[in-house]
Amino acid sequence: MSRDAAARVRFGDDGLVPAIVQDADTGRVLTLAWMNADSLARTLERNETWFWSRSRGELWHKGATSGNTQQVTGLATDCDDDAVLVSVRPAGPACHTGEESCFHVPVTGTVGGDAAPFAALPDLEAVIRARAADADPDSSYTASLIARGIDTMCKKVGEEATEVAIAAKGGEREQLVYESADLLYHLVVLWQSMDIRLAEVAEELASRRRGEG
Repeated sequence: MSRDAAARVRFGDDGLVPAIVQDADTGRVLTLAWMNADSLARTLERNETWFWSRSRGELWHKGATSGNTQQVTGLATDCDDDAVLVSVRPAGPACHTGEESCFHVPVTGTVGGDAAPFAALPDLEAVIRARAADADPDSSYTASLIARGIDTMCKKVGEEATEVAIAAKGGEREQLVYESADLLYHLVVLWQSMDIRLAEVAEELASRRRGEG
């Protein structure tokens, strides 16, 4: 969000605007908070979320105490300029209860991960990144794959892609689901070895949808 766009934000009579915080990678809504002009300005300047606490009557920096900060990747307003959408990469849970999202109490239907099944991919990416950094190749399949080098990982991706094609050709639906999961896992491992983030692939897909690629 540019300074000019921020200047268009329509704060309510109480000087506040609702801020919907969304995980930039999964699309999951993390929380609904409130911003005033000062907290919006700090969010833009520091690229981390700042809000206004209505209960305490003061500014607060998300994660200042807990460490669960939220790195801002983008901001947008709605069509009336009276609500803000904040895309973030969280360093930890958004909710004070320890839940990933404040919206974790179901009322009806499905919420969270069930509503966005591919939200599991960023979790997988995080686990693979941790294994690559810390795990012993002798005790972690992921670490052993990365340790064996690019040729091994490329071979595994090729093998899994072939298994997907064979399952599809044979009309084996359950096997196709299983092999597709294997392919996605090995593909994310390959991305990790090349320092490619899931978000980069998602942006490439988005650019094609927008007609840019």
